[in-house]
Amino acid sequence: MSIRTGGCLCGDVRYFIADVPVRQAICHCRHCQRQCGTAFSALLIVPTTALEVQGDTRIYLDRGDSGNTVNRHFCGRCGSPIFTALPSRSDSRFIKAGTLDDPQIMAPEVHVWCESAWRSTPIPVAAKTFPKGPSQARKAGTGARSSAID
Repeated sequence: MSIRTGGCLCGDVRYFIADVPVRQAICHCRHCQRQCGTAFSALLIVPTTALEVQGDTRIYLDRGDSGNTVNRHFCGRCGSPIFTALPSRSDSRFIKAGTLDDPQIMAPEVHVWCESAWRSTPIPVAAKTFPKGPSQARKAGTGARSSAID
């Protein structure tokens, strides 16, 4: 089993992931755009039990585009976003991939909240895409799209 590592800009927060990621995703929601200060958030989704965090994170309690509660963990010293925890998905943590020591492991297979994607952001044609989040697609009876944003 390989261990993935990462941390914040100043080094006060470090983490260790002792498991294979559940999924790699790109989120284009406006909240992730604002938190990351760019077009999207690259996410490594891991089991909660596989993540060990050293150092203290602060939490910004947010309400995402879905209307659900989002706990955004960040370094209290440098402000780097570290991971997101969703009460509705307590079994998973959404690691901000830019904080990985080796971000080259990323090969996202799904893009969510594509309705908020910047027009200038290319989305691979082969990627699974959702106009909103996957749970909203299930509620609406629509599945993943196989092409980029219309």
